[in-house]
Amino acid sequence: MAKGRVSFHTEHCKACELCVNFCPKNILVLDKTRINVLGYHPISVTEMEKCTGCALCAVMCPDLVIVVERA
Repeated sequence: MAKGRVSFHTEHCKACELCVNFCPKNILVLDKTRINVLGYHPISVTEMEKCTGCALCAVMCPDLVIVVERA
């Protein structure tokens, strides 16, 4: 199975949760412990090892917050 790695430009995240809703592995969540410069809880990943690199999250993100790398 393909492996992926996601990273985030969290300062631009507006917590719309589109990426959370479309992630087939359900590994994306809003980080309730942090607030970004826009005043939102930014996105984070819970289990990076489950990421397949499908990039659905990045495609759905309207603010280009997510970068996906495939291994």
